[in-house]
Amino acid sequence: MNAVLLAVVLMLGLSLARTHVVISLLIGAIVGGLVGGLSLADTLEAFNKGLTGGASVALSYALLGAFAVAIAKSGLPHALADIALKKLENGQAKTTLKWTLLLLLVAVSISSQNLIPIHIAFIPLLVPPLLYVMAKLQLDRRAVACVMTFGLVTPYMLFPVGFGEIFLKQILLGNIAKSGMDVAGINVTHAMAIPAAGMLAGLLCAVFISYRKPRHYSLGRIENAERTHAKISTRSILTALFAIVLAFSVQLYTGSMIMGALVGFLTFIATGVVKWKDADDLFTEGMKMMAMIGFIMITAQGFAEVLKATGQIAPLVSASAELFGHNRGLAVFAMLLVGLFVTMGIGSSFSTVPIIAAIYVPLCIQLGFSPMATIAIIGTAGALGDAGSPASDSTLGPTSGLNVDGQHDHIRDTVIPTFLHYNLPLLTAGWIAAMVL
Repeated sequence: MNAVLLAVVLMLGLSLARTHVVISLLIGAIVGGLVGGLSLADTLEAFNKGLTGGASVALSYALLGAFAVAIAKSGLPHALADIALKKLENGQAKTTLKWTLLLLLVAVSISSQNLIPIHIAFIPLLVPPLLYVMAKLQLDRRAVACVMTFGLVTPYMLFPVGFGEIFLKQILLGNIAKSGMDVAGINVTHAMAIPAAGMLAGLLCAVFISYRKPRHYSLGRIENAERTHAKISTRSILTALFAIVLAFSVQLYTGSMIMGALVGFLTFIATGVVKWKDADDLFTEGMKMMAMIGFIMITAQGFAEVLKATGQIAPLVSASAELFGHNRGLAVFAMLLVGLFVTMGIGSSFSTVPIIAAIYVPLCIQLGFSPMATIAIIGTAGALGDAGSPASDSTLGPTSGLNVDGQHDHIRDTVIPTFLHYNLPLLTAGWIAAMVL
């Protein structure tokens, strides 16, 4: 059995069996490396090499956690909840507020990829303050996770600006052109419109069908996590708003989430909203809140490095595509399915495209696919698995905001819902795009 496929299946199986994602990634990496022909020493060396790639992201998450706790201590979450709760006097207001929250989250998520390219940095700052209101609304957090994941993935698939400019133009078109196909003058948005429509179908299904019914959460646990010891004052709330704006501005200017979160946290200390004697405990509390996400991101980088070191990603892609010979429909399905497995293992669609493009492009030319269809195939194959991967920031980000009170399971409440509602429609839509373009 192919080592990459075995490692990914083992990792996913262990995660579904309630084995911690970090342990699942570590076991999957070791088994994949050994099956792939690496010695135990070489496997661990590759794993350790990959760990450094996730250190920066992990530190960013830790600092964002501390910043988010500082915002909670400022009283802003309590103030937001009180304002929203006053609007819950009748059923109509409750329904209106529910859809307002969902529209707000999808709009901010989409904007984080292009208009204000801060990616997932907004989640631990914006979402925890809203948990109390969501619980009063009995809003299913699985729907919220699907809403945010849609906003984090779909924009870079469709719009060639912000992160989409990197994915669509630099990575997707760049690697296709490098592999021997002329894509000059191709409208990449047109090519990816059908796959993006699959994402939209999944979102509508999640919100209006799957997770439409009320779901109950413990208000006490949310209060303990978000509202305890919050002293509300105009000064503290204005400081919190200023710190958020300042943190985002610094991040955009420096390109570093670490600097943005650090400046935001120091703003609370400098203004006296967070006392100097309390800063150490508060910072530690925030790091604990984000520790799991950080460790998963670090471990995922080691897992991905082992998969690459086995050298069996390319044979997996090639063998799967050649298995169906000249049957265009089955060949497209195989290419998309392999893209799904590779991305779910690596955790990044941006890393998948360069791996598969060199093999997919000659195959698409051989099977007679147009440049537009080829872009749709490779772009969809890369995006597949970003939603639904235990190690993807598109799932880890939503979990980081929704699980601050321990009532949102990463695998069962984020990974599985986003996998079912996005990968299956995207697989179908990508296949349709390849056959009609």
